[in-house]
Amino acid sequence: MVLDATASADQEINPWESAAHRFDEAAELLKLDDGMRKVLRQPAMELTVNIPVVLDDGRIEVFTGYRVQHSIARGPAKGGVRFAPDVSLDEVRALAAWMTWKCAVVNIPFGGGKGGVICEPHLLSESELERITRRYTAEIYEFIGPERDVPAPDVNTNAQTMAWIMDTYSMHKRHTVTAVVTGKPLELGGSLGRPEATGRGCMIVTMEALKRFGLTPETTRVIIQGFGNVGGMAARLMSQRGFKITCIIEYDGAVFNAHGLDIDALLEHRTETGSIRGFPEAEDMDKDEALLMECDVLIPAAHENTITSSNAGAIKARILCEGANGPTTFAADSILAENKVFVIPDILANAGGVTVSYFEWVQDRQGYFWNLGLVNDRLEEIMVASFQAVTGYAEKHRVRNRTAAYMLALDRVANAIKQRGLYA
Repeated sequence: MVLDATASADQEINPWESAAHRFDEAAELLKLDDGMRKVLRQPAMELTVNIPVVLDDGRIEVFTGYRVQHSIARGPAKGGVRFAPDVSLDEVRALAAWMTWKCAVVNIPFGGGKGGVICEPHLLSESELERITRRYTAEIYEFIGPERDVPAPDVNTNAQTMAWIMDTYSMHKRHTVTAVVTGKPLELGGSLGRPEATGRGCMIVTMEALKRFGLTPETTRVIIQGFGNVGGMAARLMSQRGFKITCIIEYDGAVFNAHGLDIDALLEHRTETGSIRGFPEAEDMDKDEALLMECDVLIPAAHENTITSSNAGAIKARILCEGANGPTTFAADSILAENKVFVIPDILANAGGVTVSYFEWVQDRQGYFWNLGLVNDRLEEIMVASFQAVTGYAEKHRVRNRTAAYMLALDRVANAIKQRGLYA
């Protein structure tokens, strides 16, 4: 089924249906045969597990977890594990598919995977989170591994979560297996440059886009939605490069300064107060109004479905760099195109994280670790080459950047499957 802009609101914000729409559009333009579409459109494996855990007060609670491997045609599945109350199988399916296309766009030898556990991490103690993580790992143990499926941090998970997964997996294997996850602490085989990699990747592709508009960082006004690992790091790195970060948007409001925000001071203010609001060097704003202010670059780096058919027409950015996964719905794509917004799609824009995760996996398997300069240089090399490949593909085939990214990714994965053949 191909969805269009007349689809219902529920269909529009359903991540799996949105991913399916973009897949179908790219597959049609590539003239993929029906058989290959069937292979690529569905996940290779879906696993649902029930996780019994003894809470701190002695009660037993059962949590539901998922792990989806969308494709392993080009290498092991790769994708994060998120802990959130709204995790759903459709969401995990969509994110796994996006990981397949993202890894193919930047041409690294991974397929796509994703996992999640339905829980409210902010209401759980660290010991409860550890028990959930370890039991979840034990339940999916046979389906992950350096050669099969390599998890990473995602929403509400971090380096400590990855350390628990690595340790649990290693205890079952009876030897230390650092390459089973990425995004680990440095002391356990993590990579330099990994925490800032997604934000750095956003900055790199934005720098490439500026060249098309004759802009320099010093003349570029940037609005960033989200001040976490991706948005906060992008803000800090871009501010250091001279970009004018005029507005930061968070879940509880926004702050604005037409002359540019002092990002380090704002980060310190949030640490002290728990919010970006009330920052003395800026004006508080409504978060929805802030998203629609005029700017040169808008970076939605918070969550899915930020830009929909209801607000896309009011976006006043020249460049949209998607730091989050799925921040723009399929129905909003055509509206942005009509308004000539230059979109750097999520499967390209935020691929810096998985690229450096690949570097970490390589380093773990080699037992040889790189310095920060080498990590950042290789990240920039891959991100610039991937930006040029996507935009060149878009110009050659006269399609939008997002469509070009999907076409390029589908073509690479389909070719891998064709060359391997189907085992029977």
